[in-house]
Amino acid sequence: MMEQALRSLDTRLVQATQGVKLLSHVSWPASIRDAFLAGWRDDSPRLPVVEYKPVSLDETRVELDRISHEATGIGSAIGDFLSETARSYARIAELMVHAGSERAGELSSEIYGRPGMLIPGSDQTSVDAARYFIDVSRDFRLHHQVPESAYCIPASIVASEITTRIRAVIDEDVITVVIDPNLTAKAAAGATRIRIREGTSFSESDINQLLQHEAFVHSLTALNGRRQPNLKSLSLGAPRTTAAQEGLATFAELVTGAIDISRMARLAMRVLAIEMALSGADFIEVFRFFLESGQNEVESYNSAARVFRGVPVTGGTAFTKDVVYLTGLLEVHTFFRWALTRQKLNLCEHLFAGRMKLSDVLKLEAEFENGTLAAPRYLPPWLVQTNGLTAYLAFSVFADAIKVADVGSDAFNI
Repeated sequence: MMEQALRSLDTRLVQATQGVKLLSHVSWPASIRDAFLAGWRDDSPRLPVVEYKPVSLDETRVELDRISHEATGIGSAIGDFLSETARSYARIAELMVHAGSERAGELSSEIYGRPGMLIPGSDQTSVDAARYFIDVSRDFRLHHQVPESAYCIPASIVASEITTRIRAVIDEDVITVVIDPNLTAKAAAGATRIRIREGTSFSESDINQLLQHEAFVHSLTALNGRRQPNLKSLSLGAPRTTAAQEGLATFAELVTGAIDISRMARLAMRVLAIEMALSGADFIEVFRFFLESGQNEVESYNSAARVFRGVPVTGGTAFTKDVVYLTGLLEVHTFFRWALTRQKLNLCEHLFAGRMKLSDVLKLEAEFENGTLAAPRYLPPWLVQTNGLTAYLAFSVFADAIKVADVGSDAFNI
């Protein structure tokens, strides 16, 4: 059982983070999109004018610092988790206070990383990964692009369909799917609410992708965290868990066939757009980059807005969160393969018991074994039936030894 001091800190941490909502604070209203696109279509584009509501989070930041300090002094795996989570939220609170300034961009880079950072376990960066995926997808996107006519399902139908499919898996909690006119992403998920962007048409593959990514990872892990008997802060979406969360969500798309090469290319383009912004490109230049890459005007605007949320639109800085999708996917993929080779696939299930970093799963393994932490109540269907997952991972581990670059065309003369 967890000692009382940790229980108290856990309760305080959940309460202290209630007002720290970064993405909603830095989101742009639809009116900014409409004004920008009107100017673009009139051949007189102007940089968006974005104002962020001032916030005072001094008391919150002081409390988070206290929690972090007190938890560190306890000297346990759960204490370390609480301390690091509190510190992570304190940084996000600071970013919210500085929204719209260059300091916000500096904080974003410290929290989420930058495109030029090495992928753990590799001598490659996320920029290298992005260029690779764009290169290998170029021919497909040129000749086999999904036609615009396939994107014909309105948001209201998507919301209804996702709701029905969620209930087949998450049967003891209610997740409400709503339509949001100000959402920059196509969708965003919390524990009990998934938002779908208004005014956007979706394809059938989009529905499955949103289901696997938003519902069966982001919402599901938050709900499992809330159900923890001793550590409710496992439900929190601390920035320190963003890479693992987005990596796990994108991995879920991969193993269920919900992702396609075009989406991989979109994720890659975001990394290159962030690199452009950090190198001095302004909003209009980044918007034009997405437009020239094949996105329509609305999607190009939304993609560019993701890069400049919370930071100046004049260039030289960026909101770098989207760097973690590719790096997170590669890290999670590696973790699953590592777990298979060590016969520890149960650790992959632990990943769904709440929102945590990959390293947290290892540090908290004993707490799951002794019952302090509970196994996840909900698991995505692809992890319940593990035969297919195990086959995929086993093949991936073995095939990794084959060096494609060393294979010539004569190798297939059999």
